[in-house]
Amino acid sequence: MRQDEHNAQVALVQWCEIISVSYPEVGRYIAIPNGGHRDIRTAVRLKREGVRSGVPDLFWPIPKHGFHGLFVEMKRDKGGTVTPEQKEWIAYLDSRGYSCVVCHGLREAIDAVSAYFEVMLSHT
Repeated sequence: MRQDEHNAQVALVQWCEIISVSYPEVGRYIAIPNGGHRDIRTAVRLKREGVRSGVPDLFWPIPKHGFHGLFVEMKRDKGGTVTPEQKEWIAYLDSRGYSCVVCHGLREAIDAVSAYFEVMLSHT
């Protein structure tokens, strides 16, 4: 079954909450509300508040492995593409010492977060 970006991100957040019992830092993420379809009034209000097109979806402000923190850009598991704005932000954040990963679906996102936080997963 195909998994869209929204559902994959919701599932990742749920996984983070569960795994944070054993790995508290995994629960210290911030969701960045850049995507999605909005009415024009909401879009204008969010832009005035500082929402920036292309910024990755989730951020963990926790230094590890020589990085300042972890950014995750979620994509649907099949066919999700990275926009030019996202490529620009990812390159900028990479150049400033952040780990940035694009994850196609829940499995890739769990693997990326697990690797960054050295979460021991049991694959049964």
